[in-house]
Amino acid sequence: MTAIKHALQRDIFTPNDERLLSIVNVCKAGKKKRNCFLCATVTTERPVQVNVVKVKKSDKGDFYKRQTAWALRDLAVVDAKDAIKENPEFDLHFDKVYKWVASSTVEKNTFISCIWKLNQRYLRKKIDFINVSSQLLEESVPSGEHQSVAGGDEEAVDEYQELNAREEQDIEIMMEGCEYAISNAEAFAEKLSRELQVLDGANIQSIMASEKQVNILMKLLDEALKEVDQIELKLSSYEEMLQSVKEQMDQISESNHLIHLSNTNNVKLLSEIEFLVNHMDLAKGHIKALQEGDLTSSRGIEACTNAADALLQCMNVALRPGHDILHAVKQQQQRFSDLREQFARRLASHLNSVFVQQGHDQSSTLAQHSVELTLPNHHPFHRDLLRYAKLMEWLKNTDYGKYEGLTKNYMDYLSRLYEREIKDFFEVAKIKMTGTTREGKKFATLPRKESAVKQETESLHGSSGKLTGSTSSLNKLSVQSSGNRRSQSSSLLDMGNMSASDLDVADRTKFDKIFEQVLSELEPLCLAEQDFISKFFKLQQHQSISGTTTNEAEEMDGGTLSRLHTSGVSQTISSEKDMIRQMMTKIFRCIEPELNNLIALGDKIDSFNSLYMLVKMSHHVWTAQNVDPASFLSTTLGNVLVTVKRNFDKCISNQMKQMDEVKISKKSKVGILPFVAEFEEFAALAESIFKNAERRGDLDKAYIKLIRAVFVSVEKVANESQKTPRDVVMMENFHHIFATLSRLKISCLEAEKKEAKQKYTDHLQSYVIYSLGQPLEKLNHFFEGVEARVAQGIREEEVSYQLAFNKQELRKVIKEYPGKEVKKGLDNLYKKVDKHLCEEENLLQVVWHSMQDEFIRQYKHFEGLIARCYPGSGITMEFTIQDILDYCSSIAQSH
Repeated sequence: MTAIKHALQRDIFTPNDERLLSIVNVCKAGKKKRNCFLCATVTTERPVQVNVVKVKKSDKGDFYKRQTAWALRDLAVVDAKDAIKENPEFDLHFDKVYKWVASSTVEKNTFISCIWKLNQRYLRKKIDFINVSSQLLEESVPSGEHQSVAGGDEEAVDEYQELNAREEQDIEIMMEGCEYAISNAEAFAEKLSRELQVLDGANIQSIMASEKQVNILMKLLDEALKEVDQIELKLSSYEEMLQSVKEQMDQISESNHLIHLSNTNNVKLLSEIEFLVNHMDLAKGHIKALQEGDLTSSRGIEACTNAADALLQCMNVALRPGHDILHAVKQQQQRFSDLREQFARRLASHLNSVFVQQGHDQSSTLAQHSVELTLPNHHPFHRDLLRYAKLMEWLKNTDYGKYEGLTKNYMDYLSRLYEREIKDFFEVAKIKMTGTTREGKKFATLPRKESAVKQETESLHGSSGKLTGSTSSLNKLSVQSSGNRRSQSSSLLDMGNMSASDLDVADRTKFDKIFEQVLSELEPLCLAEQDFISKFFKLQQHQSISGTTTNEAEEMDGGTLSRLHTSGVSQTISSEKDMIRQMMTKIFRCIEPELNNLIALGDKIDSFNSLYMLVKMSHHVWTAQNVDPASFLSTTLGNVLVTVKRNFDKCISNQMKQMDEVKISKKSKVGILPFVAEFEEFAALAESIFKNAERRGDLDKAYIKLIRAVFVSVEKVANESQKTPRDVVMMENFHHIFATLSRLKISCLEAEKKEAKQKYTDHLQSYVIYSLGQPLEKLNHFFEGVEARVAQGIREEEVSYQLAFNKQELRKVIKEYPGKEVKKGLDNLYKKVDKHLCEEENLLQVVWHSMQDEFIRQYKHFEGLIARCYPGSGITMEFTIQDILDYCSSIAQSH
C-alpha cells in the first residue's frame, strides 16, 4: 500500500500541488468488485482545501487517473455501519449517499480517523460520525491543539538514530587512542566500559555535590512549566481567534469569487448587448429611405439600394444561441420583416409602372420605323431599368414571390410590345419583297393584280410557314436566247403559277439584301435583350444546359417559373441559363413564325431565293453558335434553318420532278433542253451565292442529284425525240453541260464533267457516221464486194479477174460520181445537218468538219483498195482530196 501511496502522490497529486494523507482501497457495495482508491488530500497552498478524491486504475494501462473529487466541507455524515464488530463497509454522505466496502477494516478505520482529524484541524465543522468506535476517535485526539494533525498519521520513527558529527568525531578520537581496538574489539569494549563506569561515578559525585543547584534547577523548571501552561492557554485563545479569522477569510474568499463571477457575467452580458445593438440596429436614414425613398432619381435609387443592403445584413445576421428567444430580438426581427415587406411591395409596384411607362414611350417611336426596315432601339429602356439591377437582386434574395411576379409582368408586357414591333417590321419586309415584284416585273403566264398579291401576302401572315402550290423556279427562270426555246419553254411555264423570265438577278439581289437586313436587325435586338435580362434579373449565363427543348420552353409562363424554382431537378430546369432562354422564348415567341412566314413568301416569289436564305441563315446560325450554342437566338435560328434547308431540298426535288415530267414538241427540233440551260443558270447563281459559304456541302449534294437527273432526263428526251435525231440531242446537250462544268470548275462534279465530254464525243462520232452514211453508195457497194472476195481467200491482185469486179466494172461505177455530183450530195448533207442542229450551241461547223474528215477517210480507203487490187491499171477517182476540201469549204461559206 505504501508503494501505491507514493505512486499516487507522484503521478496524480504532486502535479496538482496536493499532499496525500490517507488512502483506502474500496469498491462499491452491491456491484461487481471494480476496485478504486479513496484518498484524503490537502492543498499545499493557502487557503488549504481538503478533498476526498476517487482514483481509478485505467483500463488501457497500469497507470491511475483521477475520476471524482468531493470537498470535505460538503461531507455531512460518515457512517461506519458498526462500532463494535469489525465491518469493512462504510458510507459517505455528500450530495448523495456513497456506499463503499474497504479491502480491510484497518484501512477503513485509518481513513475515517484521518477524516476526523482533518475536520478538527481545518474545518471545525460538525460532521456526524455514526457507528464509529469512540476509542478510534479518542486515541486520535492530540495532546495539544497546536500539534499537527497530519503528524499523527505519519509513521513512527525507528529506534535506530544516525550519529551526529560531534559523536562521530569523539568516536574517531577514541579509536585513535586505542589502536588495538581494530584487532581486539573485546578489549576495546572492556576499556570503554571501564571508562563509562568512571564517568558515571564522576557524574553521580558531581550531582551529589550540586544537590542544592539541582533543587534550584527543579524549582526553576516548575516555574517554567507554569509559564509554559500560561503560554499554551494564550496560544489556545489565539488559535480560537485565528480560527474565526480563518472562517471569515474563507467567507471573504468565497465572496470575492462570487464578485468575480458577477463581473465576468456582466462583461459577457455587455458583449451580447453590444453585438445585438451593432448588428441589429438599422439607421433612421435607412428606415426613411425604405419607407419614403424616391425611386425615380438616381440619388434616391442609390439611397434605397444602400438601405436595402443594410436591412438584408441586419436580417441575415448570425444570432448566437439563445438570442432568438429574446423578446426584443423578436420585435426587431418583426420590424425588419415589416420593412422588407413594405419596401418590396413599393419597389414591385414602381417597377411595374416603369415597365408600363417605358412601353408607352417605346410605342410612341414605333411609327417612325413603320416605313423603314429597322427595329426600334431599346437601349434607353434598358439603361433606365439597369439602375434598379441591385434592387432586383435584393428582391430576388429576400422576396422571391414578388421577384417572380415582376419577371412574369416583364415577360407579358414586353412580349406584347416586341410582338407589335416585330410584326410591323416583318410587314415592311414583306411589302418590300412583294413590292419589287409588283412594281418591277409583271407575271407573264398568270398576271395578277396588286390586290391579289396583297391578299396572298396577308394569307401568309396567318400561315404556319408552309406554302402549297409553289413551283420551282429552275424551270421558270432560264434565259431564252432564241425564238425556238421561247416557244418550247412557254409550254413548261404552263405548269407554274408565276412568270419565269420576269425575275432577274437584280430582283434576287434585292431580296438577298432585304433578308440579310432582317437577320441583321433581329440578331442585335435578341442579344441586347438577353444581356439586359441577365444583368437586370441577375441570372447567370455560364451554367450548364439542361435538356428542355424550345417547344417546351415556349409553353412556360411566370407560374411555370415558380414551379421550376420550387420543384425537383427531375421535373424542372435547374439552371438560371435555362430561365434566360425561357424568358427570351416567351418575349420573342413571334420571331420564329414570322421568319417562317417571310421564308415561305420569299420561296413563293422565287424558289431560287432559298439559296440566298440558306447561305445567310447558315452564316447567322454559325455566328450565334460560336457565341452561345444554347442561346435563344442560336436555337431559334437553328430551327428556322431547318425550314430553309427543307425549302432548298424541295426546290431541288421540284426541279428533278419537272425534269422527269418535261415534254417536247414533236414538230420542232429539240436543241438545248430547258432544264440543261436552267442547270447552267442554277449552277452559276449557286456558285456566286455559295462562295465561301458554311453550307457548301449541301450545295454539292444538290449538284450531284441535279446533274444525275439532268443526264437521265437528256437520255429520256433523246429517246423520245422524233424530229431531231437522238445523237444530235445527246451531242448538243452534253456538249453544253461539259462547257458549263468546264467554265464553272465545280470540284465535286469533275467525274460528271468527264462523263459529259465522253458522251458528247461518242454521240458526235455516231451522228457523223450515221448522217454521212455512204455518199458514194454504188462505189461503196462495189468495194464492199471486193473486200468480201478478199475475205473469202482471194488474193487482192487477183480480184480484178473476177467478172463482177473487173477493171471495166470499176471504171463504170467511178464514172457515176463526177465532182459535180459529189458536191451536190455534200450540199444536201450540209442542209440536212443544219436542220438537225440548233443555233444556240453552234456545233454546225464542228459537225461539218468531222463529216469532212470522215468523207476523206472513206476516199483514202477507196484509193488504197484500187492501188492494191488493181495495180498498174491507172484507174483513179474523178475528184481528189483537194476537191473535197474545196467543196466542203465552198458549201460552208455559201450557207
